[in-house]
Amino acid sequence: MKTVQQYLDECPKWSDGTPAMGSPLTKMQLWIFWMACAGKFFEGMVIFMTGVALPMISKEYALNSSEQGLVTAASLAGILVGASFLGGLADIFGRKLLFVGELVIFVLFLIVLTLAPNFIVVVICLFGAGVALGCDYPVAHLIISESIPTSTRGRLVLIAFAFQAVGAFIGTVVGFLILYNNPQIEAWRWMFGSAVIPAIAIVIGRLFVTESPHWLVARNRMAEAEHATKRLLSRVPSYPSEVRLVNPHDGKKKKPSNYGALFLKENRRATILASVPWFIQDLSTYGIGIFTPTILATMIGSQQQGEGLSSLIHNDMLAAKGSAVMDLFFLFGILAAIWLVDKAGRMKLQIVGFIGCAAGLLMAAFSIRPDGSNNMTLLFLGFLFFYFMTNMGPNAMTYLVAGEVFPTRLRGKGAGFAASFAKIGAVLTAFLFPILLRATGTMILLYGLVITSLIGAAITWMFAIETRGVNLETVGMAETP
Repeated sequence: MKTVQQYLDECPKWSDGTPAMGSPLTKMQLWIFWMACAGKFFEGMVIFMTGVALPMISKEYALNSSEQGLVTAASLAGILVGASFLGGLADIFGRKLLFVGELVIFVLFLIVLTLAPNFIVVVICLFGAGVALGCDYPVAHLIISESIPTSTRGRLVLIAFAFQAVGAFIGTVVGFLILYNNPQIEAWRWMFGSAVIPAIAIVIGRLFVTESPHWLVARNRMAEAEHATKRLLSRVPSYPSEVRLVNPHDGKKKKPSNYGALFLKENRRATILASVPWFIQDLSTYGIGIFTPTILATMIGSQQQGEGLSSLIHNDMLAAKGSAVMDLFFLFGILAAIWLVDKAGRMKLQIVGFIGCAAGLLMAAFSIRPDGSNNMTLLFLGFLFFYFMTNMGPNAMTYLVAGEVFPTRLRGKGAGFAASFAKIGAVLTAFLFPILLRATGTMILLYGLVITSLIGAAITWMFAIETRGVNLETVGMAETP
């Protein structure tokens, strides 16, 4: 008899006893992985597409800076709520139910968004879509990490996370192409509508994934866990031939599994590490990420004066081009993280990444001149370096670590709390950025984000917990002294 993770980590053997090379993923493991990748793709696509769509929405509804802030903050506020309240339900009702249900919610709100008759409906729909994406933060991570070998966990979770960058890039490109082919005020509706049919296809695909055997064991549903493990590891030739599970929690003192347990002495360090650096990195990642088209359009517009709808669309298209190039560096950064995560470790990448973010933002701040003759080359280089470093470091590592530092009974709540706490920073940034952009200017905002990035590096160093190569079944098993 073995634990779930022992079966997942076991190297298959051929009929003559010869071990296979490593632990190749089964069809079901790969299916779960790709279904999780899709959720991160839609998150990047919808959230970062909002930056391209914002000038059109603002023009159609004549929005002031506060109302623009509500539009950009709505989906992030929804993520906060979804991660907090729906993500935690994965510890109660299972990973699969939430994995499917969240995307159904996303599709429904996206359809209504494309038909929104007024500004209020736009905000409500973006909030609703954000709730679904917020649920996906912890659930997608858990359903991958609880279904694959320990040796590949870090890389595969980060590859899935990389699809946020892919979605951001595709969303920006789609936004540009729609503007190019349909330079009208209603072009933003087609932008969001382009995600509806692909999302429906993923809903159908998620219906066929298995439930997490780790979660089933934690609920003491051993027969179901054995069936799920067998289905998860189904391969040709068949291995293992039978699955008989042992519950690693048997004989252990039952520990609390409510949200309050996250703040007990045994879990407090993990909660701080998972939550606070993520909050700090979201200040800059979402502030810069969402408003890159707006910042570029503002700076382009300051050098190429013009008024009216045609000028607005022209500047927005130029900004979308620049933003698309920068989104590629999101992807390059995550590819570097995938390569380095099991070599350098989570904590080192997060600390170095925060420092790199500060350097990139400082370069961007130096590009802004009082007379308006901005150094666009230095601005682009600063943003490119920031995009690369944040994804090599804190943007990728905070997501990965949040799903690794908590025991199974708390993993959904812990990862969900960390994601929702982080999105407080994202919501504040999204709401206040348009207001502060006009009140203080771009340079002051960039200097502020330099300081927060350095604080993020310091807090990571103070509360570091390295999870490279750690078996998830052993997390939280030690008795508190």
